[in-house]
Amino acid sequence: MNMIRLEEDQKMDTVTLTLSDMYSLAQRVLIKSGTSEANAGHVATALAVAESDGLAGHGMSRLPSYSAQVRSGKVNGRAIPVVTERPDKAVVLINAKDGFAFPAIQTGIDKLVPLAQKYGIAVASIAHSHHCGALGYHVERLAERGLVGIMFANSPAAIAPWGGNKALFGTNPIAFAAPRNTGTPLVIDLSLSKVARGKIMVAAQKGEPIPEGWAVDSAGRPTTNAQAALAGTMLPMGDAKGSALVMMVEILAATMTGASYGYEASSFFDADGKPPRVGQMMLAIDPGATVDVFTGNGFAGRIETLISQIKIQPGTHIPGSSREAKRRDARFKGVQIPAQLHQQLTMLAGG
Repeated sequence: MNMIRLEEDQKMDTVTLTLSDMYSLAQRVLIKSGTSEANAGHVATALAVAESDGLAGHGMSRLPSYSAQVRSGKVNGRAIPVVTERPDKAVVLINAKDGFAFPAIQTGIDKLVPLAQKYGIAVASIAHSHHCGALGYHVERLAERGLVGIMFANSPAAIAPWGGNKALFGTNPIAFAAPRNTGTPLVIDLSLSKVARGKIMVAAQKGEPIPEGWAVDSAGRPTTNAQAALAGTMLPMGDAKGSALVMMVEILAATMTGASYGYEASSFFDADGKPPRVGQMMLAIDPGATVDVFTGNGFAGRIETLISQIKIQPGTHIPGSSREAKRRDARFKGVQIPAQLHQQLTMLAGG
């Protein structure tokens, strides 16, 4: 394991870890908790990438709850996803078997690529699943293979239907990725709440306030207290329109997969209760199946034309560009995580 250095920050001590440090630590924590080596590898990779992308809410901070849930049996750390393929159809059904979502999603990606190349479009339906982290990580891997990737996921209740006062839907993220000539895919990844719930979780862990407008407390009052926000309700982006999108994702990720609805799912954050059994849906599209037919031009060239028109306007931002920059920096500088979290993970890994 590479040398770890403690750095004094104005607010807290931090530990700087390389990507390989994070992967190794996460894998050891998961295996120690009872996760199989193969499953631990899938989860550890996703968490390390999330940290390198600046998405701490989907990174190493998830390990204590993941570990506790494996130990309690809420997550089956040794689950092997069960695949059902439909003959002559570009559809794959995957039962995550109450295990981590990451191995099931990897299985879905491996199945989707040849199906999309054959049929032009393919879909993977995943049920009996768990928290799937940053969706952009998954669709990016489809784009790296020349496909357009779209993904929907539902999650435990955190958002009330518009006009209501009780959480019914999850934050229900959606992601899109497309291949580019540059070699780095265009990735758009967003939660349908005004902010990802993971950011509030990180603020709660640090004891920091959150901006007003992110959430309301259990009584429906606006709050800047992260703990009160976690006990209350997230607010959807776009207000009523955002609430409609949340419902759309719930139907795609839960109704169509046979997974639990958000209001039926147990928490991703603690070890109590039954498995959450949420769902994910992934679509893979071969862009050459449509664009070349109508234009005679390649998809990658056309998307660069669109992006160039965005760039010529001063002050514009290409989605995912800041994430790419953070990932590049992480390769050379490593990633800082709270020293307290590192100490906790080291103990969970067995010292």
